[in-house]
Amino acid sequence: MAGDDRETAEMKETRRRQRQSALDNNDVDIGLCGWILVLFSILLTLLTLPLSIWMCIKIVKEYERAIIFRLGRIVRGGAKGPGLFFVLPCTDSFINVDMRTITFDIPPQEVLTKDSVTVSVDGVVYYRVQNATLAVANITNADAATRLLAQTTLRNVLGTKNLAEILSDREEIAHSMQSTLDEATDDWGIKVERVEIKDVKLPLQLQRAMAAEAEATREARAKVIAAEGEMNASRALKEASLVIAESPSALQLRYLQTLNTIAAEKNSTIIFPLPLDMIQAFMKR
Repeated sequence: MAGDDRETAEMKETRRRQRQSALDNNDVDIGLCGWILVLFSILLTLLTLPLSIWMCIKIVKEYERAIIFRLGRIVRGGAKGPGLFFVLPCTDSFINVDMRTITFDIPPQEVLTKDSVTVSVDGVVYYRVQNATLAVANITNADAATRLLAQTTLRNVLGTKNLAEILSDREEIAHSMQSTLDEATDDWGIKVERVEIKDVKLPLQLQRAMAAEAEATREARAKVIAAEGEMNASRALKEASLVIAESPSALQLRYLQTLNTIAAEKNSTIIFPLPLDMIQAFMKR
């Protein structure tokens, strides 16, 4: 299992390097006219110094990267930054890409589970741009595509689960969604860092049915526990009666202890203790 994961990661890394290498070599074949325009732009920049220097120097922040396009092709070397970089005024344009982790909520999705129960589930996704060049060159809007893909992935994953699995195995579902999203967005230069299931909303009728079922289960368990307690108490009383039968004075001591317990309470009950021997004499007559 670990070997397969390692091979998969190596294959992804190889494909990513091949795509990056292909994009980096785009400026090799800009043609004769392209080189003429580039030389003309450089000459114009030199002639208009020092005014043109302010148009050539650009700054990107620590968390940003700049993708430079020269005559419509990505410049060799990939993303630039952070810090200063130079562009040619007439032939170059650039796009800034934010490399920070982005968080978005997955809207509540009505999902039909494997056991035909309709639930509403929402979640949250954390992702970041891992390769700025791929994020610009391979997709129009990486953020919108990731959001839509997260919604469909949530539906597909939950559609294969039972209601009990959705309620109890949230971490497993989140890990499965993260793996699926990370693999799908790898060609876009996106790295999905974390996926969390926020809330699972059940229909009101189903909530009432589950509450009634749980209450009935608790009542049945309570009755079983009470019956087991009565059975254990009866066994203890039987054993106590056998012990008292062996010693008649033990019954008298127990009788006096009961009188002491009753007398200790503050009540209006009047007790007239009678010797057991007297009672036995009347019983014999």
